[in-house]
Amino acid sequence: MSYAIIRTGGKQFRVEPGQSIRIPTLLGDAGAAVEFNDVLFGSTGAAVKVGVPSLTGAKVTGQIVKHGKDDKIIVFKFKRRKNYARKQGHRQAFTEVRIGEIDLG
Repeated sequence: MSYAIIRTGGKQFRVEPGQSIRIPTLLGDAGAAVEFNDVLFGSTGAAVKVGVPSLTGAKVTGQIVKHGKDDKIIVFKFKRRKNYARKQGHRQAFTEVRIGEIDLG
């Protein structure tokens, strides 16, 4: 079973071929191809490659499935006895990507 660890949007994700992941928003329409070149770690099942800090020549390709927004979270700030309370909602935008091929170079 091959897998890789990629970095995108300031976060790291463990990906496998055929898997769908939700990552911070990317540019592109649904159905467009996307390529991740910042591969930190890769495994083919028999061999393991570790990048310092990333693997040269390695890439992970995928396809954008859809764009959307996550569930709403409530940010509530409160200071007792100071008549201070602030309530704010937030919905993080995401891009859902289906991983296609992992090439470790």
